[in-house]
Amino acid sequence: MATLAYGIDANIHYLWGWRYNWGGRFGKLSDRKDNAAVENITEEELALLKEAEGFVTKFEAAMDDDFNTADALAAIFELVKFANTNVNENSSKEFAAGLYEELFKLSDVLGLKIEKKEEILDKEIEDLIQERQAARKAKDFKRADEIRDELLKKGIILKDTREGVKWQRA
Repeated sequence: MATLAYGIDANIHYLWGWRYNWGGRFGKLSDRKDNAAVENITEEELALLKEAEGFVTKFEAAMDDDFNTADALAAIFELVKFANTNVNENSSKEFAAGLYEELFKLSDVLGLKIEKKEEILDKEIEDLIQERQAARKAKDFKRADEIRDELLKKGIILKDTREGVKWQRA
């Protein structure tokens, strides 16, 4: 019901939008795998990765059980809890990446996106549009095009009309 009321993106944000309690600058598992100080996996982390395979097995069993998405989601949440408990600032890049890849693969099966695009606020959009308009007035079309491309990358479509610039989210 929540999906119908709020849309799938709202539910995905609810499911995956929280920050792990790792502190420091490693707020998310994806950040942790990209910014780990330690490269090589330890024996303890290898054992933990083997343990994490149990969540994959639970997920696969749920999917084999007449596509039991409730149990499949439960297995994903257990894996998230496992990652939250075991990945910290001393974890290796390989360990964090391994857990992330498992989460990504399992979520992808259900069509869940765990990587969230950077959101841009309406005020930021309006400010960039004003900057683009000023660049166009100054005949700095290169800068105006750069701003349009930047907004497009962030999911904003600009339409130049006689009444002015209109924008919408893609």
